[in-house]
Amino acid sequence: MAGLTLDAGALIAYERADSRAREILAAAFARGVVPTIPSVAIAEVWRGDAQDARVARLLKACAVEPLDERRARGAGALRRSVEGAGTIDACIALGVRHRGDALATSDPEHMRRLLGPGATILTV
Repeated sequence: MAGLTLDAGALIAYERADSRAREILAAAFARGVVPTIPSVAIAEVWRGDAQDARVARLLKACAVEPLDERRARGAGALRRSVEGAGTIDACIALGVRHRGDALATSDPEHMRRLLGPGATILTV
């Protein structure tokens, strides 16, 4: 696997101390992989209170992927190409495709539609 991206479902699982989410992250860090967290995933889970502490600590060890105009346009095109796809999921999938990352997610079937059959999806 080239890298690892976490979507909002994976962040929520990590926040809840899910053992699978912790295993996936520990394996990535052990290989020297710096996980990517798309900024749109942060926006989806962030509450702005003390409950964000675990995610805030994780963010310090990860790369946060911004959403610029070029990526926003690409995600919009991807979203339109997959019936029923959401905007945030399309933004995340676009980055995963670009980097060739594995994706940690709680919704593998939904993300597979955006990523395609060859994608590496790790379920939390």
